[in-house]
Amino acid sequence: MPATVRRLLGDPTLGLRLLTPEAVLPGGSLNRPVSWVHGSDLADPTPFLSAGQVLLTTGAQFPADDAHGAPGEPDVLVDDYVTRLVVHGIAALGFGTGVVRAEPPRSLVTACGTHGLPLFEVPYSTPFIAVARFAADIAATDAYARSTWTLRAQRAIAVAATRPDGLRAALAELSHQLDRWVAMFDAAGTLAMVFPTNTAGHTMNAVRSAVKRMLHSGLRASKHMTVGEDTVTLQTLGARGLLHGVLVLGGPAELDDAARQVVTTVVALAGLSLEQVHALDRARGQLRHGLLRLLTNGDRDLAEMVSNEVWGPLPSEPVMTAVADVPAGRVETIAERLERRATDAPGRLFFAIDSNRVIICVAADDRDALGEIAGDLELHLGASEPHEWANLARARVQAEQAAGQLTSESRHASVTDFSAIAGRGMLSLLHEPTARTVAQSILMPLTVHDLANASQLVETLRSWLANNGEYEATARDLGAHRHTVRARIATAERLLGRDLTAFAIRAELWVALMAAEETT
Repeated sequence: MPATVRRLLGDPTLGLRLLTPEAVLPGGSLNRPVSWVHGSDLADPTPFLSAGQVLLTTGAQFPADDAHGAPGEPDVLVDDYVTRLVVHGIAALGFGTGVVRAEPPRSLVTACGTHGLPLFEVPYSTPFIAVARFAADIAATDAYARSTWTLRAQRAIAVAATRPDGLRAALAELSHQLDRWVAMFDAAGTLAMVFPTNTAGHTMNAVRSAVKRMLHSGLRASKHMTVGEDTVTLQTLGARGLLHGVLVLGGPAELDDAARQVVTTVVALAGLSLEQVHALDRARGQLRHGLLRLLTNGDRDLAEMVSNEVWGPLPSEPVMTAVADVPAGRVETIAERLERRATDAPGRLFFAIDSNRVIICVAADDRDALGEIAGDLELHLGASEPHEWANLARARVQAEQAAGQLTSESRHASVTDFSAIAGRGMLSLLHEPTARTVAQSILMPLTVHDLANASQLVETLRSWLANNGEYEATARDLGAHRHTVRARIATAERLLGRDLTAFAIRAELWVALMAAEETT
């Protein structure tokens, strides 16, 4: 426990007496830590003092009497003196009686009460050095106690780190040693763990936005903020450009030097642990990619044997395969979170990363898991039909085709199934941007003619093809004369340079018209 003004006043061997009533002092004034005790009779000693110190004086710098002020009012010079001490952050002022003056000037007592500076009497029998030594002994004892605590806390955290769940155990021990909550966010800004586990959720929500800003910068950094009544410290983990997460600590007060040393140890430990985890994850990723190739090539027995040894069984047949393209900056994060999900539910999920494409396999009766994964990772998945492992290559093609069919309407859904795409038949391919571009090029002569002449060649051709080339039926649909329809079709045939009596040409134009409608 550090030296405080109250501890100085409470020691009977010093015989110090408080002259300013505690009731007129700001709350906690007597409990301020005292960093040092210094003696000076200078009219302005503040250039030689630091905040948190106690100043001792014999009062030689004060007027011989209180003639400068009316009774009960502070002397102007004395008031300025006290004001400077308060502004400078001096913890208290001690007045040595019996050296120069028998008692402190009334103006000094009044000024200290007015400005909230504790003033105490140091009796003639107590040398200033005794007060300074008392504070120094307390400071030394406190420093030794904090140093001992630091070593003990670091040792306890190091022992915790040797457990199988080393990082989790170390953070739990840090929370216990500091008596404050501790949380860790992963590289995606997701809360990975928090101790104690009942820490208020709204506190984590308030911290999350700051965590994401720090991770987005990619720079090593620390930050302090206030959340409710807690002082919160945030520290990134990992190297610049390769941040692995953020360590967050919160409590009712700022950390002292001893606590910061312990936190620094944990930051280094966590950074090393996460780097090892990332190295292991990269190795696992390469192994998963190898298993994907084995499964694609039909070597299920070898793939299943390796999977059983490392992760557990593969999802049971029939399985569904899903794919999604992932931005390069999110590949590691996606892999980490899928790895945790696979570890938590062995046998329910297999995944692998191929370049920037993630491939996920689940049992067909666990189809809902794909929706959960897509929502959790903010991915748009294309999913295959149920299949055996032997048909993984074909299923992956189906999944890629389904992923390619994500339109502005379907992107709001987390998963697009190939079965839904196949159910729409060949015309589902008209959603492709390339098909629309080709269709617009084919129909361009008619479109240009309609715009220039206010004609209706495109509309007429569409109706004519829908009516199997019958002029009478087309005329009725358009409310036009059959000769007008014949003339329009002839013009369209001439502009297109194609024989509209051929079935293949008619089919091509019909598909072009359908594809062109996708742009509206």
